Amino acid sequence: MTQHTLVNSFKGKKVFITGHTGFKGSWLAFLLHEMGAKVCGYALPPSGTQNHFEMLKLETKIKHIEGDIRDGAGLSDALNHFQPEYVFHLAAQALVRPSYQDPAATFSTNVMGSVNLLDAVRTCDSVRSLVYVTSDKCYENVEWVWGYRETDQLGGRDPYSASKAAAEIAFSSYARSFFAQRPALGAASARAGNVIGGGDWAVDRIIPDCIRAIEADQPVCLRNPGATRPWQHVLEPIRGYLMLAASLYEEPKNWEGAWNFGPSTEEIRTVKTVAEVIVLHIGKGRVEVVESPNQVHEARLLQLNCDKAHQLLGWHPRWHVDKTLEATALWYKAIMNCGPAEDITRQQLHEFFPELA
Repeated sequence: MTQHTLVNSFKGKKVFITGHTGFKGSWLAFLLHEMGAKVCGYALPPSGTQNHFEMLKLETKIKHIEGDIRDGAGLSDALNHFQPEYVFHLAAQALVRPSYQDPAATFSTNVMGSVNLLDAVRTCDSVRSLVYVTSDKCYENVEWVWGYRETDQLGGRDPYSASKAAAEIAFSSYARSFFAQRPALGAASARAGNVIGGGDWAVDRIIPDCIRAIEADQPVCLRNPGATRPWQHVLEPIRGYLMLAASLYEEPKNWEGAWNFGPSTEEIRTVKTVAEVIVLHIGKGRVEVVESPNQVHEARLLQLNCDKAHQLLGWHPRWHVDKTLEATALWYKAIMNCGPAEDITRQQLHEFFPELA
């Protein structure tokens, strides 16, 4: 698949996205709008006084529906009324630490909310391609040094990870019980490593925490400075989702199953290194390590094996980690200097996707 073919795959097509008001979902919705797709988003209202969705004025560019994926009837009505050809499921409670504070809500959203999406797709005959996004944390993480493959054991110690493993099991059941009987529907799950990039304002994530501390002239305080993560720009897995979705649309039964999208193990960096590089590119701030005796468990090592996506789908990361960190820092620096979010977001989209020109 050439990249110009990728852009053309979505031009004029109807695309339904859950979670479009979130960090990753807002990038995907904006990109699809730039590609000429007809986008409908279904999600909770954007949270916080700063959020990428409102900064991009996405409500004026796409069909925006505020709803909770735990409302099965509302979600099904929205999907069936729009009659999309493509569906991307991104809505989730997406953080580990809040999952300890409210585990029931995490399971309700990530498991039953996802089941509601699957059931809505089951009753909507227009859908030809479903990309069902979970997380790299769906794997039973024993913190070994090699990457997890799509066939490795699912599981999770913390409620967030366990909810994502359960969501994968639900997907597998629907795929085999219902979607297999629809020859024109291709469905796959996607598991991405930690993503960073401009427009993320969530709590308890390293980049937004860095930016908030810098803006407040406070030190960037790290609770797990030695933890390593497979850092990648948010546009890397999004490109993978699009390539997968387009392939499912063209050959529904040849691309089904689970797919990993993550950076090379050579791109691994510690949390401390990431924070220091962000501070360096912003041009101000400082990093401090704060030990807390009451920390909840979080995995210190997690990485993916992406050979399947490399060899079969032809997906490879475009930006190395240094470029990713630079682009991320420069996005926030532009916002700090009162630059329009739409301008810096579009600039980075076109830099990453030169085929958009």
